[in-house]
Amino acid sequence: MNQVRLNKVLQGMENSNIPQMVICDPSSIFYLTGKWIFPGERMLALYLTLIGKHKLFVNELFSGMGEAPVETIWFNDTQNGVEVLAPYIKDGEPIGIDKAWTANFLLRLMKIKNTNSFVNGSRLVDSVRMCKDKNEQRLMREASRINELAIDSVIKLIPRNYYERQVAQLLPGIYAGLGAENCAFDPIIAYGANGADSHHEPGNCLIKPGNSVIVDIGCRKDGYCSDMTRTVFYKYVSDAARKIYNTVLEANQRAIDVVKPGVRFCDIDAAARNHIEAAGYGKLFTHRTGHSIGLDVHEFGDVSATNIDTVQPGMIFSIEPSIKIPGEYGVRIEDLVLVTQDGVEILNKYDKKLIIVE
Repeated sequence: MNQVRLNKVLQGMENSNIPQMVICDPSSIFYLTGKWIFPGERMLALYLTLIGKHKLFVNELFSGMGEAPVETIWFNDTQNGVEVLAPYIKDGEPIGIDKAWTANFLLRLMKIKNTNSFVNGSRLVDSVRMCKDKNEQRLMREASRINELAIDSVIKLIPRNYYERQVAQLLPGIYAGLGAENCAFDPIIAYGANGADSHHEPGNCLIKPGNSVIVDIGCRKDGYCSDMTRTVFYKYVSDAARKIYNTVLEANQRAIDVVKPGVRFCDIDAAARNHIEAAGYGKLFTHRTGHSIGLDVHEFGDVSATNIDTVQPGMIFSIEPSIKIPGEYGVRIEDLVLVTQDGVEILNKYDKKLIIVE
């Protein structure tokens, strides 16, 4: 087990009066044990206790993972995983449950252990994962470096008159050639009016002169995710679109400029949102300014108007304001930022000046 990370989780459990906890999110289990296990529909559970009797419950089908740094309790498909786990849980005491456990496991455990009180323990792990250690920061920088090379390759594909989906389909090969494992999420390649859809799925749309092109991509490298968005234009850009691009770019920079330890997430969001609203486009910026990222592309903690938590050194999150003109085009510019001891480090170096692709 990673003792430093584990101690932080156990300290949170103690402070919250939660003497035992079940963690089932594969990313959190990897974070603590160094073992990636993707159980599909089968039960996977890391059981933690304040008295140190930690256990990992794994189906025998995943025995190829090798020896884990914690006592492992194996079960097979002829057994009910929850019934294997239940006897180890101390009766009558609160138990924290991590967010990713499905109802078919949780409800069964609640029925068996009906003298226990069940509480949401997700934040006990998620809050620790928010602050990346030095090695995690290094891995995030490398994932972002690879992503910048990939986005440059993608932008150079635009004049070749590919469908959106064709560009998206080429991306896994681009990442593989750069040494990444795979895409961290389904890429967004959006031409023209499709750019007004924040989660557009690349389709059979061909590029037209004057179109904006939103490229929102990220890779996974050594388990850690990158995420970056750039908006370019094909052949030419209208005066109206140029004005919107510059407004989004300024909003992106204003948000980045206020990032430092102790600043509230909602104030970072306001720095971007207030600028877009002052320019008259407030109703066209319809989402939060950013999200945390690490082992998962979307982790706990977001840059939104409702999040009054303060940022701390080691946190990594996106800054991605946008303006979307329904039926016409969209502009989004996204960078990942790392909170340092006295300010901020921008992980993305790829140019943000307005690019017209010929």
